[in-house]
Amino acid sequence: MEKNDRNRHIRWDRLDNTANLFPSIAGESMTNVYRISVILAEDVKRESLQEALDIVLPKIDGFNVRLRTGVFWYYFEENGKRAPRVVEESYFPCRFFRPNRNRNYLFRVTYYKKRINLEVFHALTDGMGGINFLRELTYQYLRLVHPELRDAAGDGLSVDTALSTEDSFVRNYKRSRPSGFNKEKAYLIRQEKLPAGEFGVIHGILPVGRLKEVDHRYGTSLNEYLVSVFVWSVYCELFHGAPGKRPIRVAVPVNLRPYFDSDTTKNFFIMVSAEFMPTKESYTFEEVAAAIKESLHEQINKDHFEDLFSYSVSNQMNIFMRPVPLFIKNIAMRAVYRKSAVANTSTITNIGNIKVDEKYRPYIQLFHAFIAMSKGQSLKGTICSYGDDLVITFSSVFSRPTVQKAFFRKVAEDGVDVKIETNGVYYE
Repeated sequence: MEKNDRNRHIRWDRLDNTANLFPSIAGESMTNVYRISVILAEDVKRESLQEALDIVLPKIDGFNVRLRTGVFWYYFEENGKRAPRVVEESYFPCRFFRPNRNRNYLFRVTYYKKRINLEVFHALTDGMGGINFLRELTYQYLRLVHPELRDAAGDGLSVDTALSTEDSFVRNYKRSRPSGFNKEKAYLIRQEKLPAGEFGVIHGILPVGRLKEVDHRYGTSLNEYLVSVFVWSVYCELFHGAPGKRPIRVAVPVNLRPYFDSDTTKNFFIMVSAEFMPTKESYTFEEVAAAIKESLHEQINKDHFEDLFSYSVSNQMNIFMRPVPLFIKNIAMRAVYRKSAVANTSTITNIGNIKVDEKYRPYIQLFHAFIAMSKGQSLKGTICSYGDDLVITFSSVFSRPTVQKAFFRKVAEDGVDVKIETNGVYYE
């Protein structure tokens, strides 16, 4: 090692407020890993993808780190190793990031035919941060395999690529009365599961224009409609029209950046809940959609968001909590998580419309994303759109896609064309 290397200052950084939870609860059965994929117009060349990663990673500090365990808190430290090795996909997705594997990085890049996959440990960043990195990686890859793009664009980062690593939770924390999260137990789906390690994925590709027509008909937003269809599918397939003792409650993550003028690449989202309580013998879809719309409207506002994350930030900033050893904090965080995790039947997250620079659009066909399982939630949905296509992806470890099939039947009944793709786990 050169003398200059030995004396070089190693950069370190705190985890954001949300990220502190993930290392304490992550494991083989609950990996806290999500995937975002881009589908290109041509097969991926492994060597060029590796070269692109080698070029981009040093430019984006938020990904160029490893997780370290301190006495009082986890923290990030500049990694300094070569970029992770790009490999062709050969395992089920969203696997746990084992310490001291993957060159200590908290993300992995794989490929399969025309698809580039980015998998990220949630402590590193949320879906928007993942898109930020994958988009830049894709741009660099396309410039390497298409020299005409490199001549036109050069090798610098896009002007739209965010580099901020601030903790926007702390910056926007208000010392108002904090409001805790809903911890009342929800209806939990219990079905036979796939063999350990298997992971089922179903992508539904829907035309955005037609979806908006259906949303208008029901008087809902696009997100409200899709969440309502999911709740309706659970109600029809698993309640069979009977009243229930617990509500069907869906966690809906909200990207806070537009509300608080943030461009951070760290986690910056909050969970709200869409709830439907079946108290009578039968309901129409319109009644379910009205209940979902009302429950979300009550929560989607800046003041409520501030109250929600102030609850978490106030615990982090508590002077009596700071000197508590990390192993005790971990015990407390796991206990709180176990109680709050069963407050939701599932999670439906929408990472929004993914936009790319005009010059790259002919080379990019589609994006899709999905998330791993968590306690009490063995079926989840992830939404994203690109151009005229919206993709809702269901990830699950249930052996039969009962709710997923009901979901797409309902969407088709409403007049929306549905194209289905799977990872081959479900053959029905």
